[in-house]
Amino acid sequence: MILPIYTYGNPVLRKVAEPIGRDYPNLSELIQNMNDTMVHAEGVGLAAPQIGLSIRLFVIDLAPFKEDDSELSEFKVTMINPEIIEESEEMVAMDEGCLSIPGISESVSRPEKIKVKYLDENFEERVVELDGFRARVVQHEYDHLEGILFTDKINPLRRQLIKSKLTNITKKKVDCKYKIK
Repeated sequence: MILPIYTYGNPVLRKVAEPIGRDYPNLSELIQNMNDTMVHAEGVGLAAPQIGLSIRLFVIDLAPFKEDDSELSEFKVTMINPEIIEESEEMVAMDEGCLSIPGISESVSRPEKIKVKYLDENFEERVVELDGFRARVVQHEYDHLEGILFTDKINPLRRQLIKSKLTNITKKKVDCKYKIK
């Protein structure tokens, strides 16, 4: 089922999300709905707060980038209760966008490499080291679980320059190819 995506200004996007356990109701269905919603919206990541649930869960599928890098097409993951346990000192800036902030992309500086501990959809513990674009997308989705948006990480002058666009998103005055809430 395709779900509406909560946009900038919705309070759920600013909450620190709660961990979940195996007994979370209809978890498999939720993960499938999140993947369907992400693909429908032409995104590569979607965190539960973006669909109105303040829980520590996100999905990522980098298959749309297979033309650029065949290794990225292999990166499809569900992370439950993730924790970034290491970050490199080396920072890399790159333009980012977000399904919850449609029509805006800005340069964001993030650690080049990270190590993440998480539970997969079967509640098996995993630890992975990621770099490059994989690390960036995981950090972006992880920030959603912490109530942080990429616009919080941009230069204050740039944030001031996009303020009217953010206000329009808050008022739902934005063109989207997907349902928003």
